[in-house]
Amino acid sequence: MGTDYQQARSALGARLRELRLEARLTGAQLASAVDWPPSKVSKLEHGRQTATPDDLRQWTEATGTRRVLGELTSQLQGFESHIRSWRRQLAHGHRPVQETWNAEISRTTTIHVWEESVIVGMLQTADYARHMFLRYTQLHGSTRDIEEAVRARMRRQEWLYEPGRKLCALMWEASLHALICPPAVLAAQLDRLAGVIGMDTVELGIVPLSSSLKVPAANGFWILDDRLAITEDWHAELWLDDEDTIGLYMTVWDTLRESAAYGAEAHRLIARARSALQEP
Repeated sequence: MGTDYQQARSALGARLRELRLEARLTGAQLASAVDWPPSKVSKLEHGRQTATPDDLRQWTEATGTRRVLGELTSQLQGFESHIRSWRRQLAHGHRPVQETWNAEISRTTTIHVWEESVIVGMLQTADYARHMFLRYTQLHGSTRDIEEAVRARMRRQEWLYEPGRKLCALMWEASLHALICPPAVLAAQLDRLAGVIGMDTVELGIVPLSSSLKVPAANGFWILDDRLAITEDWHAELWLDDEDTIGLYMTVWDTLRESAAYGAEAHRLIARARSALQEP
């Protein structure tokens, strides 16, 4: 879990403990008052569990501090808006997450993206996206709204055909070979990828496996104009909007770009991955 997230959660826990002590309640007494196991009180106070808005409401009621509920809720929303856990985001399936992305993309002019293991989402075929959502649904045990999620992701690609837009995409060559889907699906996906080379709104670079790298080919990330950087890990998405952090991600992107192949050479790498597939 990210350090900033853990620090924010620990700070909220310390504030909850302060309120409990001011009310002269033991952890066991507070747990009994709200019908919780005592271990939950300890986990919340020590930053080992993320509170929900209802947890905060019950805590302030039990400690007689409803006056600070707004403060606590704002504190929770502050770090949850930047560190968006998959558990919470996927509570209602993948479609709402895709629609949130669509809204953010719609107000963006230039996108810089790096993907090290999968095809860039805005360049995916429906079948490839379907298998991606299936894998993540299985991993997270989330609601099976795969078809709705696929349709939402495909709608995002309309952005590529709007004047004045620019997708600057970098991918590691390994992403062209990763069989997250059946070979036939990947073959069609690679055909689609080859077809976007030369589009006015797409600049596609492939970083060959044989390239020298000045930075590691680590987690994928997106930079939306100069206002937001988004990256993801297994537990959460990070939405980062401070200027220095966005600048760091842009530096990483620029550094990776130095190792990328474009145009005919990128097309050759895609064709090589395509020919390596065994057709069913």
